[in-house]
Formats: sequence, structure tokens, C-alpha cells
Amino acid sequence: MLDIRYVRENAEKVRRDLVEKLFFDPAPLDAILQLDAERRRLQVERDTLNARRNALSKEMSDPTKREALKIEAAALKEKIPALEKAVAEIEAQQTEIALQLPNLPHESVPIGRDETENRVLREEGRKREFDFVPKPHWDLASALAIIDFDRGVKIAGSRFYVLCGAGARLQRALINWMVDLHVQEHGYAEVYPPYMVKRECLIGTAQLPKFGDNLYRDAEEDFWWIPTAEVPVTNLYRDEVLDAARLPINHVAYTACFRREKMAAGRDTRGIKRGHQFDKVEMVKFVHPDTSMAELERLLADAEDVLKRLELRYRLVQMCTGDLSFSAMVKYDLEVWAPGADEWLEVSSCSNFGDFQARRAAIRFKDKGSKDKPRLVHTLNGSGLALPRTLIAVLENYQQADGSVVVPAVLRPYLGGLEVIRRA
Repeated sequence: MLDIRYVRENAEKVRRDLVEKLFFDPAPLDAILQLDAERRRLQVERDTLNARRNALSKEMSDPTKREALKIEAAALKEKIPALEKAVAEIEAQQTEIALQLPNLPHESVPIGRDETENRVLREEGRKREFDFVPKPHWDLASALAIIDFDRGVKIAGSRFYVLCGAGARLQRALINWMVDLHVQEHGYAEVYPPYMVKRECLIGTAQLPKFGDNLYRDAEEDFWWIPTAEVPVTNLYRDEVLDAARLPINHVAYTACFRREKMAAGRDTRGIKRGHQFDKVEMVKFVHPDTSMAELERLLADAEDVLKRLELRYRLVQMCTGDLSFSAMVKYDLEVWAPGADEWLEVSSCSNFGDFQARRAAIRFKDKGSKDKPRLVHTLNGSGLALPRTLIAVLENYQQADGSVVVPAVLRPYLGGLEVIRRA
């Protein structure tokens, strides 16, 4: 959520950023400013009446004025609570509308209308050469009997599948290896959070109210299935003041993720690229505002390290303003090459949210013993990496002419030394 004081003092700049960079309708901004003006007017009136009430207590010593002052005091006793209630109601309206405004882009983000104007910054890794036509993962996995599409649909419906045998083991190996890498070499502390959260957690990370239609929920108890581990992990410190000496705090978590995929209707229906349930290893950082851009570079390097060790070809893409997520002020995607499907697949988004999420979730920090007012942390997150697209890349890049798949060297210890996946 944006700082209302900043919005008020920089209204025209905020409007330009919304319209000219994010291509966003500024109507919520206008409503917020109108409410803010009314709130401040009522606060001035309330404060004036409070000052008058305080003055009355001193004037009561004059017996000739006491009765008139009592009448005035009684009137103030009714007016002041009414004004306080009105102020509280306006503040609630202001907050509700403010939740509809996206984060403002960092000055380093290139201006562009949509994904077609994103910037490919570099490509990394060796392109694998094949002396045969590489198969897409749906054909490859079906022939190896490691993904069962028909039974997935039978038990759960479209966009579901079942990983079988070596396919299930390979996905589990990827997850375990990635978590171990981030913990043992990249300095993250592992957490295993709930897969269901309260509504306020999704408000804190800005999935609600904007993306409610894309989330699953239990209507009876108002629990929500997480769309990403970012939600429960970020909310670990909701409504807390952290010791500045603890920053940065780095967490990694494996979770299943659940999304309705309404916004992706009709896209990527073949194979396992896009499903209602998927696995992901997520990195989340809580950092000092002065170091957040440097921490974003470290986060990105940690995600890239996974791809480098898997020896996969990938590229780094910077999102333009029109393709930023609702809550990010700057975002980079890592896309891996899938030769069978003949396309780049996003396997990680690394974002710096600034204090946007922290303001919603009231995550603050201060030096121990300091009398200064607590400040908002900056939050960052990145996939490290997302399944099943990493699984797709491994299958398609490591396939052989006979339909078997070589297991990447870093994963073999997690598969009992298995070197090649063949049809059982």
C-alpha cells in the first residue's frame, strides 16, 4: 500500500506514474485525495473542539460563567465523539480504496505498455545440440510412463496430472536439492508454513482484494489456499517490530501452490506448464530499505545459481512498467529454454516490493534500545525455482534419442545414484 502522506504531498507525480508508466486508471487516487481532504478538515474541527473543551475546565472557576460553560461542555461531549467516528469511517474508506492502487515503479524500470516491451538483458548457458528432433515433455513423459495425464483429469479435472515413479522422484529430488542449496550455500533459513492462511495475510501481500477471483478458499471458515509461499512466509512477521540487527532475514520454503488460473484461460493447455496446483521453492527476504536493491541482486543470483548448476540455458528478462506485478516496484524474470516445446518458460520472478507489503502487514524494524520511531522494512521474494516448469526443462534438455532422460549430476545423490530414466 502506498504511503498516504507521500500520495498527498506528491499527488501529481503519483498520477503521472499511474497513467504514463503503469497505464492505470487514476480514479482511486482522486477518491483517496478527496477523502483525505475531508478527513483533515474534520480532524481540524475535532482538534479545535478538544482545545475548547480543555479551556473550559480552566474557566469553570468563574461562578458567573459556570452554568453557561456546563451547557457548552455538554454540547462538546456530543460533538467530539461524532467527529471522531466520522474521521474513523473516512480513514476506513481511504484504506479500502488505497488497497486498489498498485505499487509505483522504481526509477530504473523501463517504461512499456505490456510484456512485448520487456527487455531481455542477457542469455546464459549452453544451447544443447540434438541429432534428432527433441520431443515436448508431454510426449516424452507419456512414453516413459512418468506422467499420467488421463488419470489426473479423471480424479481432479482439467489442468491436473499425476507424476509417477521416476517422475515423482525427480520432482522430489529437485525440491530437496534446491532447498538444501539455498540453506547450505545461500544462507536462507528454511520454514515449512501452512498451505492455508487467513484473509488478512493475502491483504498483507497484496493478493487481495485485486486477485480474489484467482484464489481458492474455504467459504465456511474463510481460510484461503496459498497461491505462493510468499504469502505465509511474509506474514510470519506481520504486526511485529524487528530488531534492525537481525536484518536481512532470509527464508526459503517449499510449498504446494493453488491458483484458479482464470487469467490464463485458453493458454498453455498442453502438458504441465500451467495447472491449478503446482510446487514451488520460494525465497523471501526482509531487508533494510538502504540495501534492498543490492539484496535484489543477491536474490537474483541465488535463483540463477540453481539454473547454472542444472546446466540449463536461460535468459534474464527485466519487466517494463506495464508488465510489473501489482505489488512490485521492480521485477526480473528468469526464463529457461525448453527445446521440445520450443519456447522460453518462466521459472522464477524476483521482485522488490519496497515497503508496499510491509505497510499493509505492519512489518517494521528499529535499532534495539533506540527511541526513534520504527521504520518499515523492505520485502523481496523470488522463486528458487518453480515446478513443474523446471521439471519440464530438465526432461526436454536432457532427453536422448532413445527417449530416455539423463539425470543432471547434481540431482543423482537425491535419486540414489540414478543416472538415466528409462521406461520401467
